[in-house]
Amino acid sequence: MAIRKLFIGRKLRDIRQSRGMTQAAFAEAIGISTSYLNQLENNQRHVTAPVLLALAETFSVDMASLADNDGDRLLADLAEAFADPLFSGQQPGGQDLKLVVQNTPAVARAFLSMHRALRRAGEQLAELDDTIARSGALAEPTPYEEVRDFFHYIDNYVHELDVAAEALAEQLSGGARSRLRAFADHIERKFRVRVMIGGAATAPESVRRYDAAGRVLSLNPRSAPSTHAFQIAHQIALMEHADVLDAIVTRAEFRSGDAGAVCRIGLANYFAGAALLPYGRFSAAARELRHDLELLADRFGAGLEQVCHRLSTLQRPGSRGVPFFFARVDQAGNITKRHSATKMQFARFGSACPLWNAHRAFETPGRIVRQLAETPDGVRYLCLAIAVSRATGGFRDPVQRHALALGCEIRHAGELVYADDLDIGRDSAFEPIGVSCRICDRRDCHQRAAPPLKRKLGVDFDRRDTIPYSFE
Repeated sequence: MAIRKLFIGRKLRDIRQSRGMTQAAFAEAIGISTSYLNQLENNQRHVTAPVLLALAETFSVDMASLADNDGDRLLADLAEAFADPLFSGQQPGGQDLKLVVQNTPAVARAFLSMHRALRRAGEQLAELDDTIARSGALAEPTPYEEVRDFFHYIDNYVHELDVAAEALAEQLSGGARSRLRAFADHIERKFRVRVMIGGAATAPESVRRYDAAGRVLSLNPRSAPSTHAFQIAHQIALMEHADVLDAIVTRAEFRSGDAGAVCRIGLANYFAGAALLPYGRFSAAARELRHDLELLADRFGAGLEQVCHRLSTLQRPGSRGVPFFFARVDQAGNITKRHSATKMQFARFGSACPLWNAHRAFETPGRIVRQLAETPDGVRYLCLAIAVSRATGGFRDPVQRHALALGCEIRHAGELVYADDLDIGRDSAFEPIGVSCRICDRRDCHQRAAPPLKRKLGVDFDRRDTIPYSFE
């Protein structure tokens, strides 16, 4: 099997510049020539093992952090954007896209932002011509999209908050059943905030209500204890780590204040999840229990969604867990939450592939559905999905239903209990799935909803197959 060449020019340049060193001084420090360093920084040559070891020894660089996961995602996003009919006949080749991602990732992200804005404007113009004519709100991505992409590109791991949350969990160490009381005692002792089950949060749609004047945090009595603990930890993040949240939001350089506000909520949620499932103890338990979701939820007194989400964040340098993707999907196929530490990409436009087992999970609520899947790029995955519901009130009140999807590349399957009786060595055991129909080139898919955008259609009036068209 061929070894993949690693080009780390941008990251190498960032390491050097963060230390205020010239190319000559940096090259001397790691024992190479200045000209060789210049070639490495411009991605004219791939990095070698001796250079990686020198970086690790001289500057304490985590070699795992040099892997180009961001580049893989950015490359996939660019390829999908250029599949838009707008670029018909002008799509750059794969090698050209790789050069853009390797050398000028900021340009690639700016292009994606522009393309999203253009596509959004076109879609809404088709439906609301007169409304859009009076509104200039579509020039930029929505705050939600900005924040979603922010977490996407950092592998959903925020080191400062993760470490702070783990410290809090250790400070308040105790069993899962005493954790709720410990969090409530902590916020009352440190901030004089009283926790009340009920109060202002009794309405079906209420989860948490904070009265800043009265210093009362009200929680919905119908919520599970794990949700109560999560919401208290969320409030602790907003109050105890406001400076850290501000610094992260400032570094993100969002286009709007709304995006910054949405991000603060996401960061506080991140802290809460990390406090309930502290990195060291949770990652050790995940390995011990072979990532059995229900056993992990029981041990930590957490919900399944909390466990799945946390598994997708175990990317701490030096102690990384299995790289998982995680998504939450509604019954219409919309992905309402997505994170990926793998090469697995999710549809940015439209619904997810109908052959993905996340849709099948709704047929058997509460049961974990397994799938061996292969994406069009040839990567194989073990995919898990389970449908969950959340009641918000009585008989006439709405019930939220989602499928939780979790998975990893098949090379990690041996670390999951769910793979024990699966025939992962048999090619035919893997079902072909895609990202979305618009960028999937599979010709024999019986569930295809739309032709691929970058292929020319063929229509035969004398022939009718399951799919009423062919494509080159």
